Amino acid sequence: MRLDKFISHASGLPRDIAKRVIRKKEVTVNGVMIRSAAHQVEPDDDIQLNSQKLEIRGPRYFMLHKPAGYVCATEDGDHPIVLDLLEEDPSGLSIAGRLDIDTTGLVLLTDDGQWLHRVISPRSDCKKVYEVRLQDQVTQDTVDQFAQGIMLRGEDKATAPALCVPMPDHGAEVTLSEGRYHQVKRMFAACENHVVALHRKKIGVVELDDALEPGQYRELTADEVASFLA
Repeated sequence: MRLDKFISHASGLPRDIAKRVIRKKEVTVNGVMIRSAAHQVEPDDDIQLNSQKLEIRGPRYFMLHKPAGYVCATEDGDHPIVLDLLEEDPSGLSIAGRLDIDTTGLVLLTDDGQWLHRVISPRSDCKKVYEVRLQDQVTQDTVDQFAQGIMLRGEDKATAPALCVPMPDHGAEVTLSEGRYHQVKRMFAACENHVVALHRKKIGVVELDDALEPGQYRELTADEVASFLA
């Protein structure tokens, strides 16, 4: 790889600025000052800019326990965003499976575009599991409507069949294979019930780590990353 290209990838500098710092004798390769932008470098070379080692990091994958009050966006002028919770450099990270501002639970973050597509693409049939607390107890009629698919207001196609399991204390566990706008809330509204609280606990086979408090995050394991590529 050309030296200027490496510096641009590793530091985020535009290529023309990378060439400029090379000409200004600010770059060393294995301890030797290099002034040619076309100089070829290898992955294991020690490349430093102003005595700071540069590395091209690999793809990053995180799970985050989203608290209420945060927006799943890369920027928002009115509310804090989930990227504010990271101690990592958030540049380049995208959100796989957004949640409403008042919804809590599992959010996945990555800078791997192909992996992100596998998580969110409808063709992947990546199921998502939610814990729901409702105004009224779930009825068998609601369970049946979820299983058949529900025509939501303003749409021309019914939802895909979904699993709704009633739980004690006006609760339910819902498994969806789609990700329509406010889908869980709108499905229950169509069944004349109101969602009081909503929490996502699982995407695919990846479950929210019980050790993560709201606002905390961790890297995904290799097995968790690979589970979306199977």
